[in-house]
Amino acid sequence: MDAKARNCLLQHREALEKDIKTSYIMDCMINDGVLTVSEEEKVKNEPTQQQRAALLIKMILKKDNDSYISFYNALIHEGYKDLAGLLHGGIPVISSSNGGKDSVGGITSYVRTVLCEGGVPQRPVVFVTRKKLVNSIQQNLFKLNGEPGWVIIYGMAGCGKSVLAAETVRDHSFLDGCFPGGVHWVSVGKQDKSGLLMKLQNLCARLDQDESFSQRLPLNIEEAKDRLRILMLRKHPRSLLILDDVWDPWVLKAFDNQCQILITTRDKSVTDSVMGPKYVVSVESGLGKEKGLEILSLFVNMKKADLPEQAHSIIKECKGSPLVVSLIGALLRDFPNRWDYYLRQLQNKQFKRIRKSSFYDYEALDEAMSISVEMLREDIKDYYTDLSILQKDVKVPTKVLCILWDMETEEVEDILQEFVNKSLLFCDRNGKSFCYYLHDLQVDFLIEKNRNQLQDLHKKLVTQFQRHHQPHTLSPDQEDCMYWYNFLAYHMASANMHKELCALMFSLDWIKAKTELVGPAHLIHEFVEYRHILDEKDCAVCENFQEFLSLNGHLLGRQPFPNIVQLGLCEPETSEVYQQAKLQAKQEVDNGMLYLEWINKKNNKNLSRLVVRPHTDAVYHACFSEDGQRIASCGVDKTLQVFKAETGEKLLEIKAHEDEVLCCAFSADDRFIATCSVDKKVKLWDLTQKECRNTMFGHTNSVNHCRFSPDDKLLASCSADGTLKLWDVKSANERESINVKQFFLNSEEPQEDMEVIVKCCSWSADGARIMVAAKNKIFLFDIHASGLLAEIHTGHHSTIQYCDFSPQNHLAVVALSQCCVELWNMDSCLKVADCRGHLSWVHCVMFSPDGSSFLTSSDDQTIRLWETKKVCENSAIVLKQEIDVVFQENEVMVLAVDNVRHLQLINGKTGQTDYLTEAQVSCCCLSPHLEYIAFGGEDGAIEILELLNNRIFQSRIGHKKTVRHIQFTDDGKTLISSSDDSSIQVWNWQSEEYVFLQAHQETVKDFRLLKNSRLLSWSFDGTVKVWSIITGRIEKDFVCHQDTVLSCDISPDATKFSSTSADKTAKIWSFELLSPLHELRGHKGCVRCSAFSVDSTLLATGDDNGEIRIWNVSNGELLHLCAPISVEEGAATHGGWVTDLCFSPDSKMLVSAGGYLKWWSVDTGESSQTFYTNGTNLKKIHVSPDFKTYVTVDNLGILYILQMLE
Repeated sequence: MDAKARNCLLQHREALEKDIKTSYIMDCMINDGVLTVSEEEKVKNEPTQQQRAALLIKMILKKDNDSYISFYNALIHEGYKDLAGLLHGGIPVISSSNGGKDSVGGITSYVRTVLCEGGVPQRPVVFVTRKKLVNSIQQNLFKLNGEPGWVIIYGMAGCGKSVLAAETVRDHSFLDGCFPGGVHWVSVGKQDKSGLLMKLQNLCARLDQDESFSQRLPLNIEEAKDRLRILMLRKHPRSLLILDDVWDPWVLKAFDNQCQILITTRDKSVTDSVMGPKYVVSVESGLGKEKGLEILSLFVNMKKADLPEQAHSIIKECKGSPLVVSLIGALLRDFPNRWDYYLRQLQNKQFKRIRKSSFYDYEALDEAMSISVEMLREDIKDYYTDLSILQKDVKVPTKVLCILWDMETEEVEDILQEFVNKSLLFCDRNGKSFCYYLHDLQVDFLIEKNRNQLQDLHKKLVTQFQRHHQPHTLSPDQEDCMYWYNFLAYHMASANMHKELCALMFSLDWIKAKTELVGPAHLIHEFVEYRHILDEKDCAVCENFQEFLSLNGHLLGRQPFPNIVQLGLCEPETSEVYQQAKLQAKQEVDNGMLYLEWINKKNNKNLSRLVVRPHTDAVYHACFSEDGQRIASCGVDKTLQVFKAETGEKLLEIKAHEDEVLCCAFSADDRFIATCSVDKKVKLWDLTQKECRNTMFGHTNSVNHCRFSPDDKLLASCSADGTLKLWDVKSANERESINVKQFFLNSEEPQEDMEVIVKCCSWSADGARIMVAAKNKIFLFDIHASGLLAEIHTGHHSTIQYCDFSPQNHLAVVALSQCCVELWNMDSCLKVADCRGHLSWVHCVMFSPDGSSFLTSSDDQTIRLWETKKVCENSAIVLKQEIDVVFQENEVMVLAVDNVRHLQLINGKTGQTDYLTEAQVSCCCLSPHLEYIAFGGEDGAIEILELLNNRIFQSRIGHKKTVRHIQFTDDGKTLISSSDDSSIQVWNWQSEEYVFLQAHQETVKDFRLLKNSRLLSWSFDGTVKVWSIITGRIEKDFVCHQDTVLSCDISPDATKFSSTSADKTAKIWSFELLSPLHELRGHKGCVRCSAFSVDSTLLATGDDNGEIRIWNVSNGELLHLCAPISVEEGAATHGGWVTDLCFSPDSKMLVSAGGYLKWWSVDTGESSQTFYTNGTNLKKIHVSPDFKTYVTVDNLGILYILQMLE
């Protein structure tokens, strides 16, 4: 054995001995010929599992490289993937000359390892070679010559396509010469978009096991496609991607990423939607006579020549179908005397076909499966009927069927093994547990045969589940847990158990349990899928839960998982989600849990005016007619639809293209509609005649968007081929083609790797210019000169899905990836509003002709009509983050500045707002008894407003630069201010006396008032100074840090203060000494804030990495580290700098502000609660003296007044 392999095995010996069970592993190694039966017996004789594992490893260490590789493959096969990962680095390289020791069929250790790691299925137990077809597939893969392209294995169901695909790569020299980068197998099957995303996520995770590229999974299909492309190009070059059982053309687009791909499919047209060279290998539906006989001979363990005559007739009757031959062969293995019986069943053709109108000939398969079912023992036939409720491509844990049949695990496995033996069911062993699944044809057969019983069968499963489980108490360590979370709602809906389905889906407990385990995407999909049932109970309740999931999806899909009850408390009080959350919160508060009410929240306004669902699948585009009376839409279902804008009444439906229709557009005179499609065509429809007038050819990839010029003479189209084309409407000839891709060639990405999809275009009102969006840029072209006039970079990390410019004003509506719609002011380049409501990707946004409303259409199958004015007003006025708060008895008064220069005085409990004055305010404060307010300006001016009569007092001197902080003394007679001009002004505004504190060399960061007319200030110059505000003299001058002093706090006993700095340290000082009592080290980022406990015994410090440390003031020891759980790079996170801290009066709790608000237990250092604000970057948290009310403003300008729930 190689030294590297031996050392790797020795290094991880302890972990292996602790965890592995040797029996199954030794089976695999004996099959590979690297372990003898006598050696197996020696291992079995050891008394304990750990001793057996130790002896096996000791034996392997004395063997060769093949033993190491066989042991590694056995670990993967038996579900010990983590342990196999430990040994991966030590895998010895087997030279191509000998390829390692041969096992079954001449397969080398190198091939076994590559295929095992790539997820390629093993050979069937009974297997015959089909060399001619395998050679044909290999020759077509050779033709790709290392370049991107497709080889398609095409044939009917059951003809052995998957086995052929696997056999193609089970060849050492072929694998080593053509695909040294490895093979990656993906079982695709029939998928919706969420299912496809999960497949892509799993593939990306497999390709990036060391997480060197990204620690988080892609969040959408477009991101996953991009991630997969980079992984294949950079980490796995010269590798082969195998997509097994592809049904839909749109699925292939996600894998169309410049690599070599082998696919198996029943429909060879699926590759019409992708680019690149394509080679098709057609697989005949049946085996030849000799191959069929060979399979039968292997099943019944006879020589081919000794097979009875009936064997030849069976092959003839079943048309050589591999699946039929295997099914009957498995039956004959158990009943070798029934040749005549099975032949007679085939000849009588007495079984109903699975799909009478099917594209494929299922006759032989139907007959074979019927025979197999008929031959089951009478006492287990009903159990097979129960499997009719299983979904295709879903592996079901044994425990689910234990619950269904009320049996012990062993009893269930015995029954299922009989089905497996007769090829009626398939078994997948994953480590210790077993999962079972049906071939999709067997599912079809069972559904058709038992159609009248399906509802009762689903009901039986749900009833049995209810006997054994409470939905929200399922534990992740239960093997059947994932099945119930994924399919319980499906079974309830199929059983017509509407009441139970509503109770499940409208339960906050279920939402919490399910989203914590699988994230929100699947749950949102179920709300859309079963909306017709859920709406029957209460449409409003359904909308409450949908909106809750969609608006909090970014939080529910992350770790650490948020407290869902706390999230629910942020919903409108009329929402069912809020009412359930409030009920749960009250119960948990009694048990010591902390919850917060957002007392100034407003009911979320429904800004959309009309929601329609005209299509049977995702809607890609919707647009107004020029008169605003009609709306046209198109989408995945390949149709063009026209309906009334006011009521949604359908006016027209046309089957427009052979593939998904991506866009539609009215002409200016409303006589025509243009459509464009994945089929690369642009069509012009005459609405009067209701027929196609012209078809434009020329694009070489999907056409994403089309739009008429204002005079109807030209039609613009944008495509995934990277071009914008202009067509003459009258003649349908191409007038101009602009290559948009050329404007991205200066980027770092190589040209051959670059994919530039031109998303959309918009004409100027005079028709002289056209705007085009691609990636995250917008280009403006001159139509007459074909020149680029301007290029705008949006600055968003997400791509622009669509944009449209208002015909009447300066607004633009933009759809970005991840379901986001925004309104922007194009004059100021500022965002005006967010529009929330869609549950999935928004593909299109478009203004009405007068700009008063706009449309959005989405993957959630809805089209929403929004009122522009209402959307703008809802988001127009926001607060700046410089606020002051006074807590007075039961009142909370907030002084704030908004973005339109108004000073607002807000009653936190009632929400009443007084607009006081207009000014260029940079900071503001309230007097202690709410008689006056003061505010400083960007120009250095300082003013005081008397609230009773609106009298204004203005400082005669003021500051030279922007005023940063301002505060009244306790008696309200003196106002203190600091500025960027490095000075502090003490203004007795009633006597007009001024004292200036001037000694800091740089900007004063902030100040705090001390007793006896003293003041503590700190500065960017690294010093802290103590002043007399009467004389203006410095009493103490502390040189605290070499870098900026970012914060100070004064101990409540007034004997000490703390300083924190950008130098990553904090210090504790005595007012009596010029050297620090303690220097607190350990922070890895700038220490931005600090706070003493009320009893002056503790100090908390917070840094820019989100860490909080709690220290003992007397000796400077670290007591607790309150560190946030790290989130994956690039994930949506509200973490970041810790900017403010405050202890409770009893010093047992600590609240922190930063990216969000967080409450901590001081005794344990653990988090007690988290409140996620809509925005982030909180600057300060204002806390009431009783520690029950909290006030802050986020970076979106939203005010939060939170009250502890009691």
